[in-house]
Amino acid sequence: MKVMKFGGTSVGTPQRMKEVTALVTKSKEPVFVVLSAMSGTTNSLVEISDYLYKKNPDGANEVINRLEQKYLRHMEELYTAEEYKKLTTDFLHEEFNFLRSFTKELFTSFEEKSIVAQGEMMSTNMVVNYMKQQGIDAILLNALDFMRTDKNAEPDPTYIKEKLNAILEKEGQHQVYITQGFICRNAYGEIDNLQRGGSDYTASLIGAAINAEEIQIWTDIDGMHNNDPRVVDKTEPVHQLHFEEAAELAYFGAKILHPTCVQPAKYAGIPVRLLNTMDPEAEGTTISNATEYGKIKAVAAKDNIIAIKIKSSRMLLATGFLRKVFEIFESYQTPIDMVCTSEVGVSMSIDNSAHLGEIVDELKKYGTVTVDTGMCVVCVVGDLDWSNIGFETRVLDAMKNIPVRMISYGGSNYNISFLIREEDKKRALQALSDTLFK
Repeated sequence: MKVMKFGGTSVGTPQRMKEVTALVTKSKEPVFVVLSAMSGTTNSLVEISDYLYKKNPDGANEVINRLEQKYLRHMEELYTAEEYKKLTTDFLHEEFNFLRSFTKELFTSFEEKSIVAQGEMMSTNMVVNYMKQQGIDAILLNALDFMRTDKNAEPDPTYIKEKLNAILEKEGQHQVYITQGFICRNAYGEIDNLQRGGSDYTASLIGAAINAEEIQIWTDIDGMHNNDPRVVDKTEPVHQLHFEEAAELAYFGAKILHPTCVQPAKYAGIPVRLLNTMDPEAEGTTISNATEYGKIKAVAAKDNIIAIKIKSSRMLLATGFLRKVFEIFESYQTPIDMVCTSEVGVSMSIDNSAHLGEIVDELKKYGTVTVDTGMCVVCVVGDLDWSNIGFETRVLDAMKNIPVRMISYGGSNYNISFLIREEDKKRALQALSDTLFK
């Protein structure tokens, strides 16, 4: 069985929902479909929650009414059979009345998560009813019945596998199984969400739980590109990536995928394909545990980086110095992107400035601190094992005219990263493309 995940733009209009149905039913084998909320819906639900936090029920009701009218207009375009039009319309009326019920009660973060979850509930119901109208044997499975996080807010794969397989065994054979992405219950049974990776994470967890043949992530672009198409001309899709390469690209700026969401597929050895709903015949990108040896694959960049250097003669041969430095960042829950050390100093980069002042004050206890803002990390990804003689030289040659603040190489077999000024990013990305890919 394949798992197919479709994002918000892929189900953003009745026409798109029809196109998704056509894609899903091309397969002769049963498929498991994960759907996001219709594009724009989650933003509206967050806006409703914001009004309710501010104790403005009138503002919330105005957004609810506007969103309801949008959905009801879709009914006319999506359904031709009166039976399914009425069934879905009645369901949507119940949904929007449910949203209105929150305007009369105390509002907390628990209620907000219930509200935000309704976008996926509505999109999956609409699509499964459309499929049934078309004579497709489709069944809707509620993600809240099997998708759960543990007390650390991380997915509980054992629970998910047991519950989901029990549900599938009970429901029997169907052509299409549909469920909601993003939403789940937490360890206490409350409605929650998967946060990082959202619906992609749901698809990966389901794929691992049912030992799927393949997990397909359908978006509105044709896979990961070998550079940022918003900055560099004539980029091309990368047809094959190792899971580690994909994670590096995702972490350092390739927004098509969250770096952690494919981990369940990686551990289960299930390939993930990134495909384009606007161009279904495009090859896209396949991510697996296979490595294409001797090849540099892609470049990505991450903006809004801050570089911090702490210099101290007392650091020389001092045990525990690095531990003390890293504990400061940990105490303020600020992850470090890059790190470079010397005998008398250590430089780090971070992308979260929320506690920068406090971090700098703490670091000053151990040495002289220098801070550079407006920086950018450029990451080159591929088979960069140290035994590949000359690969790092090719990358460095491309960067020969760019001022580089830090270089990170050797922490991974798949990555070499440069810290540069944001104003030099476009030149750096173009130079890397010209040297590595042309």
